[in-house]
Amino acid sequence: MAVAMASAANCGVYFSSNTNKLNFPVFDFKNHSWSAAFVTTPPNILEKRSVRLSFSMMGIIPRATSSATAVESDGSLQDTDTVPTPKVIIDQDSDPDATVVEITFGDRLGALLDTMNALKNLGLNVSKANVYLDSSGKHNKFAITKASTGRKVEDPELLEAIRLTIINNLLEYHPESSSQLAMGATFGVEPPKEKVDVDIATHIRVGDDGPDRSLLYVETADRPGLLVDLVKIITDINITVESGEFDTEGLLAKAKFHVSYKGKAIIRPLQQVLANSLRYFLRRPTTEEASF
Repeated sequence: MAVAMASAANCGVYFSSNTNKLNFPVFDFKNHSWSAAFVTTPPNILEKRSVRLSFSMMGIIPRATSSATAVESDGSLQDTDTVPTPKVIIDQDSDPDATVVEITFGDRLGALLDTMNALKNLGLNVSKANVYLDSSGKHNKFAITKASTGRKVEDPELLEAIRLTIINNLLEYHPESSSQLAMGATFGVEPPKEKVDVDIATHIRVGDDGPDRSLLYVETADRPGLLVDLVKIITDINITVESGEFDTEGLLAKAKFHVSYKGKAIIRPLQQVLANSLRYFLRRPTTEEASF
């Protein structure tokens, strides 16, 4: 992402009871020194903090109203023997001016107008970029910018709210996706039949990506707030997240970040510190039980 992504952490991020004109809670930032953008001045690593996103996220994600436009009426929602794997990709790399979101759920997705409206309720401009088909199904792409600035989304908490809003609508209009998504255990009607072993599912790699930045790849069990958590851990050790992509793929989350340290690629010892910090944090039972 051309900005920093984030998840729950100890930086003093709270949900305020204040509301804006759209009548949904807004984020209240307290006692933190880092910018909520991907390109950010990292915080003082010695500063003790314990940020937690409280995931009664249903309170900040507007639910779309029922509409015939939510799904196609061509029978594509009929149960089949194999439910496809839902995928949500948040891409900050491919477009310098907009956040690109891609949603795939086999051939079961319709026009997604309700999802677009729900995203607009977050203060976003949303336009349908394109739709294409391949062997994995129909891919729906959206270009998203902040309505207030016309620029791409750079706020980690807002990026996570976008992700959860999309997943929330998937669960509402396609309840059969509940058992296929990790979020089904929190927000859906049916939890996943399998539970992912975080120790086995977590893979972290850091490598060079030119002289001025490195490439960080993280794969782990998905959960609410994960996007915010990852960026928080990275920036807490004074590493800058320049851009990246965050994929929700069924029960797993896959993140790719371009990162740097003081404008240069990360040296090997710091790469190891970064990998160990992420691995330690991700193997904790839940975000809410972690504190720094």
